[in-house]
Amino acid sequence: MLLIEVFVPAGALNEEERQTLARRLVDTLMVEDDSHAIEIIDAQRALTQVLVHEPATWYLGQRPAADPADPPRYLVRVTVPASWRKEMCDHTVRIVTDVLAESERAAGRDPDRVRREPHAIVLVDGITEGGVGIQGKAMSSLDLTELISRPYRDESAARPAPEPPQGQLIDPVCGMAVDLDDSALTLVHEGVLYGFCHGLCRRAYADEHGVSLSR
Repeated sequence: MLLIEVFVPAGALNEEERQTLARRLVDTLMVEDDSHAIEIIDAQRALTQVLVHEPATWYLGQRPAADPADPPRYLVRVTVPASWRKEMCDHTVRIVTDVLAESERAAGRDPDRVRREPHAIVLVDGITEGGVGIQGKAMSSLDLTELISRPYRDESAARPAPEPPQGQLIDPVCGMAVDLDDSALTLVHEGVLYGFCHGLCRRAYADEHGVSLSR
């Protein structure tokens, strides 16, 4: 994630509720589990920003006219690199909706309405390749993968490679366990078979070690 924007009607949430919602979005979308190494999660969190907006004017097109603050409507825009967008959509929409439902529950309102009514709209936007600028330069998806994975790669280079679970390989770029099946993305380097969770991780590893992707 690069940017999460939450639009809520003015006065619908107090400052504590806004802070809690923002923190919960980051914590839930970037949960610390076994899917990625902690260094990857921390690097992703460092690039993620959440903005909670209260527009001066909020008009609902429905008839009869309704107050967008009663109960609060939500519009959430999640911005990611375009090459990540497709595979992230289902997961992101589900997680964001779950977080909004929990916020409604905490406020004493019906949490299920955000799934039952069109009261929470989630937009997952993709940024055109090269349209992200960090550290004073435009970055491609591969550049972002390199930036996010570098802390883990540097740390893992100084310690023995972890033993993968049976039937899996550990992605050397992000630390994710990859099922070794017919759809697995793999490379062989110096006689060792490596598995990758995504084509970008595979390409990043190949570029760093001078391995041809045509093999």
